[in-house]
Amino acid sequence: MMTAVNTEILIDVWQRLLADPRKSWVLFEHGTCVVLTAPEGELAEQATALLKEFGPAHAGSSAGDFGVIDLRDVEGWAVTGHHNDVLTYVGPDEPQDRSEIAVGLFGRSKRHRDGIELHVVHVEDKRSSADPA
Repeated sequence: MMTAVNTEILIDVWQRLLADPRKSWVLFEHGTCVVLTAPEGELAEQATALLKEFGPAHAGSSAGDFGVIDLRDVEGWAVTGHHNDVLTYVGPDEPQDRSEIAVGLFGRSKRHRDGIELHVVHVEDKRSSADPA
């Protein structure tokens, strides 16, 4: 059973993890973050298109692949997928089993839900702060 992570906690986690002032990103309801390396136009739309393509997991294909990053700046893990700019946060209290495979599968299932539901909860637009006026 998936537990919903508080949106404010997720925003704080990603703000700490993505401290680069040039990185714009979009957060989805279940903790998946899409980093926009070339932000253009409406960021939520751009991120939603990326997540719609690269979010849903398909076992046996590259869309089922994942990696687990043990985070240093915050408690928990970031689960990677088959697109380098799509990451899903898994909190330390979410999976009962803390093995890498269990955390990865849990994160992949959260990414899958975000890739199907596509519900944006936060947009971090850093475009203006990157351009000294």
